Amino acid sequence: MEKLKIAIQKSGRLSEKSLEIISEAGINLGNGSRKLISASSNFPVEILFLRDDDIPKYIADGVADAGIVGENVFAESDVALEIHERLGFARCRLSLAVQKSVDYKGTLFFAGKRIATSYPNILRCWLDKKGIKADIHVIAGSVEIATGIGLADGIFDIVSSGSTLLSNGLKEVEKIMDSEAVLLGSPALAGRKAGIMEEVLFRLRTVLASRNNKYILLNAPDDKLDKIIEAIPGMKSPTVLPLALKGWSSVHSVVNENDFWQVIGKLREYGAQGILVIPIEKMIV
Repeated sequence: MEKLKIAIQKSGRLSEKSLEIISEAGINLGNGSRKLISASSNFPVEILFLRDDDIPKYIADGVADAGIVGENVFAESDVALEIHERLGFARCRLSLAVQKSVDYKGTLFFAGKRIATSYPNILRCWLDKKGIKADIHVIAGSVEIATGIGLADGIFDIVSSGSTLLSNGLKEVEKIMDSEAVLLGSPALAGRKAGIMEEVLFRLRTVLASRNNKYILLNAPDDKLDKIIEAIPGMKSPTVLPLALKGWSSVHSVVNENDFWQVIGKLREYGAQGILVIPIEKMIV
């Protein structure tokens, strides 16, 4: 039986999160030893464990049909693939940073300067757009020490919390791009594999929708129902059921995680009581 080959990072945090979302999508992997290939026992998928930097090239060469990588890795690879889905984890940003003592006044600071990075393609593209000529030093690791040892005047690297920059006497001065884990695929995918990919995407989107939303139940005074329904419109509209207590109704709906606390504040303002919030295991939209 033809199987869809999905490449993921062989180790690290991104690998763990990738395996987690694959499992939540109901794809069981029978081989837990993480050899090069792990075949699903209940779905026509094989997982390839590879170096993250190699994944876009392997997809482009047809060794894998799809892959989960950081968007920064994809952008740096400069390979013509499709982003099928943004997966919402491994979020970070790529930024320029300089020593704290530098009086930074704008992007022209980098004209003629030396910049150390592991992402020369992304950096070069940004510099070209800005019309800035700088000397790019490519470093495989420990980019943050480059200014301290006199190798560069600034660095271009991944930033998550910013603590690594601070501990190395650096400050972030320009954010170049945001990044998160993405599912990449070959634009040439066809036939049965294209159908399998559509099913994988459907399952992943169901998992993502459940992660990003909460099921909410509350008791609402009837004279404030219009405002409460406006605050929690749900997927189509809320479910409203009359309570035994006259003048009150039970309202059931779905709230996006990003809007949750603002919505809760409005509901309390409108007199909602007994608000229950329940995680959603799966959500088919």
